[in-house]
Amino acid sequence: MNGHRPWWKTALGVFFTALMLFPVYWMLNVSLTKTSDMRADPPHWFPWNPTLEGYSDVIDQQLPHLGTSMLIGIGTVVLTLVVAAPAAYSLAQLNLRGGKTLNFVLLVAQMIPGVIMAMGFYAIYIKLGLLNTVWGLIVADSTVAVPFAVLLLTTFMQGIPRELMQAATVDGAGTWRTFRSVVLPVSRNSMITASLFAFLWSWSDFIFASTLNRNGDLIPITLGIYKYIGNNTTQWNSIMATAVVASIPAAVLLVVAQKYVAAGVTAGAVKD
Repeated sequence: MNGHRPWWKTALGVFFTALMLFPVYWMLNVSLTKTSDMRADPPHWFPWNPTLEGYSDVIDQQLPHLGTSMLIGIGTVVLTLVVAAPAAYSLAQLNLRGGKTLNFVLLVAQMIPGVIMAMGFYAIYIKLGLLNTVWGLIVADSTVAVPFAVLLLTTFMQGIPRELMQAATVDGAGTWRTFRSVVLPVSRNSMITASLFAFLWSWSDFIFASTLNRNGDLIPITLGIYKYIGNNTTQWNSIMATAVVASIPAAVLLVVAQKYVAAGVTAGAVKD
């Protein structure tokens, strides 16, 4: 029997891949298109007369916003892991009373629309003085990432062999030392996966940013892109150039961490 894949399956794979990647190509194409050519009919499928004015605008205007998004992303990752890792450990290994109920609550929490959460944060932040601050966005973005991270890490930590935990206890390790010296190292893949999703959520967030930090001194890149959209004119090449540049960190992270993500997502799915 021939082990080669039929040509039509390859053709279908190429077609659907090209279809899914077409928006990325069009984003790149528009980012290199002059403003005067934007309304060409028919549209230019290739940047025949390319310009870098959009990327010049990114360097001149958007680099501070990219730095702000990076700060928010890193802060969200740190806060998410600080909260989620101990919570997952207690749910998975310490027989926490009401653990199943808490897992259900975390699952339901992920279904709450972001706009509802944003309005709740807005009312709270006005009283706490966290409106229009980077730290306020970090906390808000973490509330989206923490439930997912807890569920993911709990699933993995439940699969850690009991013998490994008992060996740590025999060696005199307490609960905290076991968590720090045994559980965290073996949970590396799942923690990288949780960190990646937390970073991507905060990096692409617009609802929290537009609600809680619209008038802040430091705004994320999503609001930086939004400012290019005006009532009478829209700087499409600058918008698309900013989108291209903003996609690079996420793409690099996905490529670098893909093997850890594959292992982290499937961790705990199969038990001995």
